[in-house]
Amino acid sequence: MGLFDKIKSGLKKTRDVLTGRMDDLVGSYKELDDDFYEELSDILVMSDIGMETTQLAVDRLREKCTSEKIGDPEKARAALKQILVDIMTAPPMPLESPMALIIVGVNGVGKTTTIGKLASRFKVIGRKVIICAADTFRAAAADQLTVWAQRADVPIVKHKEGADPAAVVYDGVQAARARGADILLIDTAGRLHNKVHLMEELKKISRVVERDYPEAKIKALLVIDATTGQNGLAQAKVFSDVANIEGIVLTKLDGTAKGGIAVAIANELHMPVRYIGLGEQIDDLQPFDAKEFIDAILG
Repeated sequence: MGLFDKIKSGLKKTRDVLTGRMDDLVGSYKELDDDFYEELSDILVMSDIGMETTQLAVDRLREKCTSEKIGDPEKARAALKQILVDIMTAPPMPLESPMALIIVGVNGVGKTTTIGKLASRFKVIGRKVIICAADTFRAAAADQLTVWAQRADVPIVKHKEGADPAAVVYDGVQAARARGADILLIDTAGRLHNKVHLMEELKKISRVVERDYPEAKIKALLVIDATTGQNGLAQAKVFSDVANIEGIVLTKLDGTAKGGIAVAIANELHMPVRYIGLGEQIDDLQPFDAKEFIDAILG
């Protein structure tokens, strides 16, 4: 299966809902009028693109169709696709060396599997990777991460459950420096019930990396479960308050019809989607491409 076909297959649930409704809309109108735009807005909102982003996209479409004298609904659909691509397009994230990549997100979003998949992907392209299991709060977190480290065939640094996360990160940094690693992947705790504690813990981890690994570029990726829809936006807002988020990893897109949340995240949070998860296999994490994504959900 080619890369686009894999993405298209993984986004089937979103496409089945969105494309079917778009086909019905385009087939029901011979010209563009207020009713067309109103129905289009409803379709986009129902796919979890969200009110704010839907309004922006539809307003831009109205302006484009008016200025370019587009009256054909099928051409309007093509114009909408390009508008959504433009909203989501961002410069790629450079993989600098050395780099400390701090992975954040609430428990249950697929953070552990994402780290394993990222490790595998980076190794395949020739990067030397070390995983640091700094989520010492959740039971068996380090054990689960160890399984993924073995699948990716990369080393892991871990302590016993309940250890100080900053101490684990310190050892991870020492290992990365000693072994000349390109990328240090750092897992973190995902509890949100105590935002102050979360903030202090993430700050402490960042301070350890800054102090003991000054040559490394520090970035943070936020993992969001696509099946949570608009709740993912709320999670992103909390984490953006406590960490300098460089981009989003959107997981479990194969299990939801709410794939439109990716557009809302890019627009409302000004955070680029960097990777998308489309399954449970180690190679099911794909770099995000805005055009491929929109083509896959809108046909």
